[in-house]
Amino acid sequence: MTQEELLAQIYKKDNKAFTLLYDSYAKNLYGIIYNLLKDREEAEDVLQETFVKIWKNLDTYNESKGRFFTWLLNIARNSAIDRLRSKNFNNNQKNLSSDNFVHILDDNTRTMNKIDTIGIQEFVKKLKPKCIQLIDLLFFKGYTQQEVSETLEIPLGTVKTQNRNCINELRNLLRV
Repeated sequence: MTQEELLAQIYKKDNKAFTLLYDSYAKNLYGIIYNLLKDREEAEDVLQETFVKIWKNLDTYNESKGRFFTWLLNIARNSAIDRLRSKNFNNNQKNLSSDNFVHILDDNTRTMNKIDTIGIQEFVKKLKPKCIQLIDLLFFKGYTQQEVSETLEIPLGTVKTQNRNCINELRNLLRV
């Protein structure tokens, strides 16, 4: 089934099409979410919330504004960032036992390999060092532009301009 056919079926609220959508994108979305949260249970919970948001808000997807996969990634990333900023998540992180840290460190290397299944990190590595740093903070670590501005001690407008320029460079690399 093509993506267009899949979307048409999902717009009709076809459960089988939604199952196919989940099977097609869950691993990639989980990788993005887990990379931000570093907690398996939280990532699975946010993944489930992400697919509920996708199901409820599918009518907001606009093909002329970008690719469907990018829309899905933005929902997943924003959901993970929302969870990171929640008080409950922060309190739970403070109460982790040392056993959990060993599990997280052990699982991290396997997850990092899964995250790069779309191959984006290889392209990011080809960018200028300032772009690598900026993209890492904004997209892989979930910082806001304001937080990046404070961390790197550069004006917010500069962060926004550099982000736009770095994303354009990344787009040019991906067209090759």
